[in-house]
Amino acid sequence: MTEHVAIIGCGFSGALQAINLVRHGGPRATLIERCEPAGKGLAFGAAHPTHLLNVRASNMSAFPDDPGHFARWLSDRGVADSAGAFVPRLTYGEYLLEQLEAARQRSKGRLEIRYGVVRDLAHDGVVHLDLADGTRLDADAAVLAVGNLPPHHPPRLDGDALAAHGYFGDPWDEAAYRDLKPDETIVVIGTGLTMVDVALRLQLEGFQGRIVAMSRRGLSPHVHAPSHPPETPLAERPQGEVSALVKQIRARARAVGWRTAVDELRPMTQDMWRAATDEQRQRFLRHARPWWDIHRHRIAPDVANRLQQMRDSGILEITGGKPVAYTPAEGGGIDVAWRRRGSGATEHLHATRMINCTGPQGDLLRSSDPLLATLVARGTIRPDTLRLGIDVDAQARTIAADGSPNDWLLALGPMTRGASWEIVAVPDIRVQTWSVARRLSNAHWVEGEGL
Repeated sequence: MTEHVAIIGCGFSGALQAINLVRHGGPRATLIERCEPAGKGLAFGAAHPTHLLNVRASNMSAFPDDPGHFARWLSDRGVADSAGAFVPRLTYGEYLLEQLEAARQRSKGRLEIRYGVVRDLAHDGVVHLDLADGTRLDADAAVLAVGNLPPHHPPRLDGDALAAHGYFGDPWDEAAYRDLKPDETIVVIGTGLTMVDVALRLQLEGFQGRIVAMSRRGLSPHVHAPSHPPETPLAERPQGEVSALVKQIRARARAVGWRTAVDELRPMTQDMWRAATDEQRQRFLRHARPWWDIHRHRIAPDVANRLQQMRDSGILEITGGKPVAYTPAEGGGIDVAWRRRGSGATEHLHATRMINCTGPQGDLLRSSDPLLATLVARGTIRPDTLRLGIDVDAQARTIAADGSPNDWLLALGPMTRGASWEIVAVPDIRVQTWSVARRLSNAHWVEGEGL
């Protein structure tokens, strides 16, 4: 019987897991977080005050059984059009902190928040967690809620060697935004959502130089706009190979608009991913993922307008291209040799600083996280077949190197994308944490789901 759960990581996934354990009257829980405050994580804690959510407030409730919760929370604080608003991420972080504190108070001592770094964990009938400060915590089960891993260095780039020349492997490093000069050229590797955050942050710091954002295809996120349920709902889940799926979605987009065509797939995407073979998944990642990402993960209209103003003024260039070499330049900076998409000619850019915006990664075999590296080396956990994250089963149990599930060690959030694919956004993670909390609390045996 599970009486005590240790949750490693207190960002969105970990905080919600703890909150839901309290809501379901579940086992005692200890949240272990690296640094204060717990509950926000990187997405909602490291944001700049002007960074907005990429989803309307109406779909950002922390609770699947109360979809209007966040919009009401905003309305109670005087936010106009709370349901349709794209609010600051820091505001959402405050919302999460408030829910976590309310759960802690309701728990009557059954929810504890502890600050520290878990270096190792082992199981001999009891889970033993060793912390960096030399202390040990025992529990009946543990949950890995470690969030996204930092981006890997791009191919052919020696991050350690180039750090002294203006390379920032962490886009949230405050040093990347200090001492900006008007004649600088900043090269951003990646053109997705992280690039959007970095470009806006540079603008807010008053940067007047040149930003060149490049990725293989030069694709950037599309903007949100009103979409409406179609008169004739999608009759059945699209099926077939990736090329056939693309044709079906394109045909549907012509009939109902591409935003509606993408949005109505949301309840189906996890099932479509689970039904696909590894070969089909690899084909999707190789050929279709960039286009899926820019249509699926959209940005707020205000953010899109600000980006367009930067492009119109010549400050921001978003381009398709492939860097082929990075060379430290005399006097500082980095010489970037690259080829534009569709061209065989090599061009050169002198980057006074370069920021890695390739986005979070999940390859455990390249992770520098001490705990994950130790668990992989020991065979306690393993990468999923596509090396997108931690291999888990349908119940979020981690899978050991020998293929057996660990009943005592679960994983949540973006690092389980290999099993579910759509598990990086609030609407998906809130369902996952809710379901896992119900199982740990034995609440899944009610309402017709068990006996």
